Amino acid sequence: MNVVIPFIILFMLTYGYIKGVPVYEAFIEGAKEGMNITLRIFPYIVAMLLAVGMLRASGGLALMGLILKPITTIFKIPEELLPLIIMKPLSGSGALGVLADILKRVGPDSLTGIIACTLISSTETIFYTITVYFGSIGIKNIRHTLAAAVIADIAALIAAIAICTRMFG
Repeated sequence: MNVVIPFIILFMLTYGYIKGVPVYEAFIEGAKEGMNITLRIFPYIVAMLLAVGMLRASGGLALMGLILKPITTIFKIPEELLPLIIMKPLSGSGALGVLADILKRVGPDSLTGIIACTLISSTETIFYTITVYFGSIGIKNIRHTLAAAVIADIAALIAAIAICTRMFG
């Protein structure tokens, strides 16, 4: 399995050489373009990280959990999952921190731990992704992207809970 990546690199270099592409120069141009994109999206990333930090530090995450508690009770969603459900669309690293906390408290082999692990891998960091991708190409009007992403995230949440509960509950 360790030979796959070197094989892909060797294939790209060989293919580029056969097609007459100046491979090294193309790589350098791509690296320059990547740096320009990084500089363009940096303010968006900083703003997103600042907003997530403020949400966690202000207790907004806990408040959102209290507001959503009646809904989780109706749908039998484990209460420990609320911070993860709220954090995952905002920040992947923040969600990993919440996941680590959940696993410390309930254990990785518990139903809640299994659902949490499934959620972390089946949902998206919606706001971060929209910020980076749309910000990198200068799109300001996201139109239906947010609604579609939230619906997909809710579908993943429902599926993760239903499947894990059915298989491991």
